[in-house]
Amino acid sequence: MGFLQPVEPKVDTDELGRSTRPVQMRLLSENFLSQGFGTPDVIYVGYLLKIALFILGGALFAITTPGVGGLFDVADWWALPVVWEKVVLWCILFEVTGFGCGFGPLNLRFLPPLGSFLYWLRPGTIRLPPFSGKIPLTRGTHRSLVDVVLYAALLVSLVVALLSSTAPDSEQLPWQRVAAVLVILVLIGLRDQTIFLAARAEVYGAIALTFLVPFPDSMSVAKLVLLCIWLGAAVSKINQHFPSVVQVMETNSPIWRGARLKHMFTKSYPEDLRPSALSKLLAHGGTVIEFAVPMVLFFSNGGPVTYVAATVMILFHLHIIVTIPMGTPLEWNVFMIFAVLVLFVNHADLGVSNLTYPVALLIPAMSLVLIVLGNLFPRKISFLPGMRYYAGNWDTTVWMLSPSGEEKLTSNTLRSAMLPHRQLEKIYGGEDEARVTRLTGFAFRAIHTHGRAQAALIPRLVGDQPDVDYVELDGETVAGVVLGWNFGDGHLHSEQLVNALQERCHFEPGELRVLVLDGQPIQRQTQDYRLLDAATGEFEHGHVRVSDMVNRQPWDADMPVYVANDNQV
Repeated sequence: MGFLQPVEPKVDTDELGRSTRPVQMRLLSENFLSQGFGTPDVIYVGYLLKIALFILGGALFAITTPGVGGLFDVADWWALPVVWEKVVLWCILFEVTGFGCGFGPLNLRFLPPLGSFLYWLRPGTIRLPPFSGKIPLTRGTHRSLVDVVLYAALLVSLVVALLSSTAPDSEQLPWQRVAAVLVILVLIGLRDQTIFLAARAEVYGAIALTFLVPFPDSMSVAKLVLLCIWLGAAVSKINQHFPSVVQVMETNSPIWRGARLKHMFTKSYPEDLRPSALSKLLAHGGTVIEFAVPMVLFFSNGGPVTYVAATVMILFHLHIIVTIPMGTPLEWNVFMIFAVLVLFVNHADLGVSNLTYPVALLIPAMSLVLIVLGNLFPRKISFLPGMRYYAGNWDTTVWMLSPSGEEKLTSNTLRSAMLPHRQLEKIYGGEDEARVTRLTGFAFRAIHTHGRAQAALIPRLVGDQPDVDYVELDGETVAGVVLGWNFGDGHLHSEQLVNALQERCHFEPGELRVLVLDGQPIQRQTQDYRLLDAATGEFEHGHVRVSDMVNRQPWDADMPVYVANDNQV
C-alpha cells in the first residue's frame, strides 16, 4: 500500500468498462481479495489520530470535574464513577455529531467526511420518524425548526453535563443533568430515528440510564448492559454469513501486507473466492469468545480468572480496532476496552446479587427484549438495538437511478453532500476514472453473501427498462447523503426513505427503482426481498435461500429466486 496514494487496481479499465456485470464482479472480487480497497496508509493514520483525539477529549472533560486531578494524574481518577459517566456522555456527543461510526472515506464519505450536525441543524432536510409517524406530533418527513432546536438542545445538554461537577454528597453527576440528556434524546428519537441511532442510544443511552441509579448499583447494572451487548452480538453471528464478513475485514485490513497473506482468508484463490477454513475458524472462534468470556467476566469476582478474561476481551476489541473495518466502529471498541477495565477489573467486586434498587434491572431487560425481537423480526427492528453488529446479516438495498431521476433528486432535496458517484468523479477527475473505485464497492458487497442475492435480483428490478441508463447506488451511500448519516442499517434507506423522496421529487415510473433485501430471521434460512418503484410502489416480493447465497461465487448471479405466489424462478 502507498502512504499518500491508493494502490492501483490490477485490472484493465478499458476491459472493465466493456464487460458484463458478472465479469466485472469476478475481476474486482479477485482484485479486492488481493489488495482490499487499496486505501492509502495516510487514511488509516488519520483514523488512528481521530481515536487519539477521542481519548484526549474524554480525558479533558473528566479533569474539568472539581476534585479530579490533572491530565497526568490519570492513574488516580480514571475509574471514578463520575469519570465513567462523563466518558459515556462524551461518547454520545462524539457519535451524534458525526465523528464516530460512519465517519470518513472508509464509509464512502469524502466531500465532506461527515454529515450529521452539518445536516441536522438545517430546516427542510429529511427526517424519518419511527413507526411511520403514527405517534402523535411526529408525522411528516420535513425537518422543522422544532427538530433543529431539539438537536441543538441535545448538544448543549451534553456539554453542560460534561462540564458539571458531582452532585452534593455523591460520586456521580447530578441526575437532573443526565435525565435532561435522556429526555431530549427520546424526544428526538420520536421525531427522527436517524439521530437516535447515530447517538448509539442502544449502547450509550442504555448505560446512561443506569446513572439515574445511585452508585454502586449503577455500576452493577451497567455490567449487565455490557453483557447484553456482547451476548446479543454473539447470537447474531450464529449464521452462515459471518465467515464472509471476517474474510472481507481481514483482507481489507492494513495489518496484512501482500497478496499471499491476504489470500489466506480465501478458500482457493482465484478459483474459489468463498471464505477459507481460517476465515471460518476466526469467525466461529470469535463468536465463542464473545459468548463465553463475558460470562466469565460477569460471574468472576476479581483475581487471576478475571484478569485473564479481561485480557482476552481487550485483545478481542483491539483486534477489531487495528483492522480498521469499513463503517469504522473504532471509538466504540475503544470504549468497550475502557468498560472492561472500569466495570469488570476495577469494580470486579460489584454484582447484582445485593442491589439496593432492583427495579434498575429493567434497563438490561429492555436491551434483552430488543435483542430477541431484533433476531426474530429483523425487518421490524434496526440491527443496532437488535445488537446484530457486523454479523453479515444486514438489511441492504440497491438503488437504480435514471438520469432524469438523478436530476430530480438533486434539484428537490437538501443534501449533506453530492451523490456518492459524483463525489468519486470529482475526486478522480471523470466518470471513467472513477468507475473502478465505484464498482469495487459492489465487489465488496458481492464477496458478502447478500451481494449474490442482489446480483440475482437486480435484473428483476430493472429488466423491464432495457433502454434506461441507470446508475447503480448502494442504499448505504444514498442514506449518507440524503439523511446525513449511515452505518449499515438498511432500515434507513428502504420504503420510508423512498416515500419521503417521492413526496419531494415526484419521480415518474421507472426513474427510481429500489431493491430491499431484509436480514435473515434467526428462526429461518431465507431472506425476504421487495422490489419497489418510487412512483408506483412495490411490484414484486419473495425470498431467497441462504444456502443458495453462501454456496455461490461472488460473480454468480444465476441463483434461484422464490417469488411470492409464484413458482421458483
